Amino acid sequence: MSNKKDYYEILGIDKNALAAEIKKAYRKMAVKYHPDKNPGDDQAEQMFKEAAEAYEVLSNPDKKAKYDRFGHAAFDGSGGFGGGGMDMDDIFSQFGDIFGGGGFGGFGGFGGGQSQRRSARGGNLRIRVKLNLQDVANGVEKKIKVSRKKQAPDTTYKTCSTCRGTGQVTRVTNTILGQMQTASTCGACQGSGKLIDKKGKGTDAHGLKMEEETVSIKIPAGVEDGMQMKVSGKGNEAPGGVAGDLIVLIEVDEQSGDLQRDGENLHYDLYINFSEAALGATKEINAVSGKVRIKIEPGVQSGKILRLRGKGLPRLNSYGSGDLLVHVNVWTPQELSKEQRHFFEKNLNDTNMQPNPQKSDKSFFEKVKDMFS
Repeated sequence: MSNKKDYYEILGIDKNALAAEIKKAYRKMAVKYHPDKNPGDDQAEQMFKEAAEAYEVLSNPDKKAKYDRFGHAAFDGSGGFGGGGMDMDDIFSQFGDIFGGGGFGGFGGFGGGQSQRRSARGGNLRIRVKLNLQDVANGVEKKIKVSRKKQAPDTTYKTCSTCRGTGQVTRVTNTILGQMQTASTCGACQGSGKLIDKKGKGTDAHGLKMEEETVSIKIPAGVEDGMQMKVSGKGNEAPGGVAGDLIVLIEVDEQSGDLQRDGENLHYDLYINFSEAALGATKEINAVSGKVRIKIEPGVQSGKILRLRGKGLPRLNSYGSGDLLVHVNVWTPQELSKEQRHFFEKNLNDTNMQPNPQKSDKSFFEKVKDMFS
């Protein structure tokens, strides 16, 4: 279970807060704990990061819906999904417009000091990983070959003379309100603060070389189709900066053999013959956890649903598992021998063979309603 604070608690709002309220709460937190206003205060910087991470999730309708359903398990950077574990570069690059300006540098009057250099960041890479229901049930570690740009060992760099290694160019403009200072990314080094001194063999214009690397990805049990994982630092590298991330899109085959997924529950169609329905039987079926033996009571009706609790898929955000729902279908033979036909004709009008549903025997629509209630 995650020890991280609740995102709604961090921003001081409730789960029914509107988008405008979420933005207002985040702006208030960001103003209060901004690094320019709290230089050298590690606790304020941590609060600033937590507020930005909470806003990243709660301001996005899709991410907010996943968080409301799965909690931090849906956005855990160590093996989860989404944007957990943000750094200062993430915050400044993604949320500069929250104050209606061109980034946090000016900060509405609070940014009197010189902006710190932000390291260049390599581009993210995206891959798809396909899973079956057994992978979802047990969790799995996948080893994937990824082609990513890496710094070549024979490439050397020197400090950019234009920005003197800061990665930014500062300009001072005279206005009727006085001098205004603005900072922009250095065009000479693209914000890295470094220029190529000696270009390595087989590298691109930035001194990077494409290499294949095997990346190990641990996928937790209970994931769903469409979820994303982030493997930090396994994207493309940047000259003198930090590597981007590897974004993993999860694709799940929702059907495996006779099993069909419905959230954390699984459905299985079991076919039995007339004799088994009348006399009862013991059947063995394949579940994700292995073979399971079930008992069919004498006189079972077609459409009966047997619920095997805990035999479904694990829940991603909590303990326990879903159920395995076995749908009993009585198979009607399409061809009969003379003896079989004689038997059924003889008993055609037998009162014991006539349909006699009880109040406890639910209709098909009642069963469907119970399944989704």
